[in-house]
Formats: sequence, C-alpha cells, structure tokens
Amino acid sequence: MAGHRIAHATLKGPSVVKEIVIASVLGLAAGSLWKMHHWNEQRKVRSFYDLLEKGEISIVAEE
Repeated sequence: MAGHRIAHATLKGPSVVKEIVIASVLGLAAGSLWKMHHWNEQRKVRSFYDLLEKGEISIVAEE
C-alpha cells in the first residue's frame, strides 16, 4: 500500500494578475460604452440647438 498514490485535485488561490487584467478589460469596456452613450446624447443636444438657432424648429410654451 505504500506505493499507491491517489491524484488529488489541488486547489489554487485566485491569480492576482489574472484578476487585475479581467477587471481592467471589463472596466474599459463599460467605460467605453458609457462614453459612447454620452457622445450620442451630446450630439442630439447639439443638433437640437443648431436647428433652433437656424430657425428650422421652434419652441412653443403651453399655457
């Protein structure tokens, strides 16, 4: 029985470098999507004020 070895699964802790890389990639992806959203909103607002300034649209206040 001394010659028998049983293969045990060794549990490893989390890899710090791997965690940092994954978090960085996810952070950059989320930040990019957020920035693109803000650019689109800024473009909409800018085009609205451009049309308002040209007189192509007008604002009528309800009474």
